[in-house]
Amino acid sequence: MKWITRERPKIDRLACPWLIKRFVDQDAAFIYVPFNEVIDKAKELDAIPFDIAGVEYTHYDDYCTFDYIIKRHNIEDPAVHVMAPIVRGADTDRHDLAAQASGLWAISAGMAHDEPDDYKLLEKGMLLYDSLYSWAKYLQHVKHTQQPFESQLLEIFKQYLQHEKDSKKVPKWAKELKEIIQDQIDTNLNLSLKGLSATLEVHPAYLSREFSKYFDDLSFGDYIRKLRIDKAIQLLTNTDHSLTEVAYLTGFSDQSHFARIFKKFTGKNPSAYRKQIIKK
Repeated sequence: MKWITRERPKIDRLACPWLIKRFVDQDAAFIYVPFNEVIDKAKELDAIPFDIAGVEYTHYDDYCTFDYIIKRHNIEDPAVHVMAPIVRGADTDRHDLAAQASGLWAISAGMAHDEPDDYKLLEKGMLLYDSLYSWAKYLQHVKHTQQPFESQLLEIFKQYLQHEKDSKKVPKWAKELKEIIQDQIDTNLNLSLKGLSATLEVHPAYLSREFSKYFDDLSFGDYIRKLRIDKAIQLLTNTDHSLTEVAYLTGFSDQSHFARIFKKFTGKNPSAYRKQIIKK
């Protein structure tokens, strides 16, 4: 069957062809034409129009065409249902619907900008949605830190720690440098505030002064630390990384500093917190 829609696809007009080919009609052919030609060409070519106002396969209320195809053809695949709010969020600028929606929009917009040929863009889109489907089906609960590359980084970090342990007394300048680096790793306060203020077009002094009112009554630096401690709690709960590795993966340059900040936010040091989790 032939399917026809507007030219220059980005989200729905790439996601829907993928969904149709994979779950509705594997022999489907897709046609892209200017907006004002879709209906006439659909009649001329005996094609099903989609993702355009006034036809069956389109948006309904807050749902996009991808959602309608799932409902219309009773697609029950769990991975497709995981994809649905991601596609909907990207297609309707509702990035709050799924954490991956903004990423899908960014990649799709970039692809459409770089590829002027709609049919070549469709080929790339099919690969993109095959990959998103594989993530939804097999990998959505896999953390990046579980990948081999991260394991290699941890091994390198362990070697660094051993080298530091075996080295002679650390000179004063190295300790001072370490403190400077730690401060940047821990808060990145000046750089981040400057960048954020430029993006938001708000004076950095005002942003710094007003930040705590809207972010848990915390300064910018403390809020960043809190986010890192939240990540540390996830790692302590869901992985068997050592405390030193958890400190490294959450941006703290040494375990003692990590333990001190962790206790500040949780009331317990990391080892005691992990023991409590194990007992539960």
